[in-house]
Amino acid sequence: MSDRAALLAALAWQLDLGADEAITDHPQDRFAESQPKAPATGTAGAAPRATTRATGAAVAARRGGDGDLFPGPAASAEPGGETAPAAPLAAAAKSLPELAEALASWQGSDLRKGARNCVFADGQPGAPVMIIGEAPGADEDRQGKPFVGRAGQLLDRMLAAIGLDRAAEDPAHAVYITNILPWRPPGNRTPSDREVTAFLPFVLRHIELVGPRILFTIGNTPTKALMNTTIGIRRMRGQWQTHQPSGLPLLPSFHPAYLLRQPAEKRHAWRDLLSLRAALDDSSGGT
Repeated sequence: MSDRAALLAALAWQLDLGADEAITDHPQDRFAESQPKAPATGTAGAAPRATTRATGAAVAARRGGDGDLFPGPAASAEPGGETAPAAPLAAAAKSLPELAEALASWQGSDLRKGARNCVFADGQPGAPVMIIGEAPGADEDRQGKPFVGRAGQLLDRMLAAIGLDRAAEDPAHAVYITNILPWRPPGNRTPSDREVTAFLPFVLRHIELVGPRILFTIGNTPTKALMNTTIGIRRMRGQWQTHQPSGLPLLPSFHPAYLLRQPAEKRHAWRDLLSLRAALDDSSGGT
């Protein structure tokens, strides 16, 4: 294999792994990096050591004690130095557009610094099924819509198999789709528990405003978050649950991205879809 072919093969392998953008593991504030530095004073070598200590303290403050990039409540400051907790902001939203605006403007997570778009939702409000996934990927980040990449295309085919469509105008056949996180994690990594907890008030308010009859969680992250459990998706999938505090029936299933990697698991996902279809028919009188 030529050097050029080897490089192209290595690049394709990285793209398959999700490394499709030239970004680092953590968001970087390029504006702060470009600020002119104050001239050094005192003895030689003293200023660099002080700078190193200050930088380390700032990074530690931004990351929190466990290394996550989500800052604590005191770090999510708005203009004027006042904090902006997520729960009151989410509760104050009286409509989906207000919630989308509050979510996009909230400064409580550094994930926004490494993403292009706040990915809010797709589909029709008032649909009987609300699908909740994990977080946007590269395609979703570019387009500003959830589930538009390969996993999203598979999800659309899965839904079509039971008569559902995110673009359907008839609410009986429509779905509403969102994610636990609205911002793409760097490198498509799994969201941390702290990040999930930070955005959960927005998700709970989202469920209230959409008002679905059934919640359909796909993947480990949304299932664990909404059911407040540590049990994995392989044990949870296909088992009907009751979500609290909404009281809505909730059905967990595999994420389409997982099914692309493990095609043999599609038979289990198909059973979950049939169970979802049966529940919809029962709740609507078979129509």
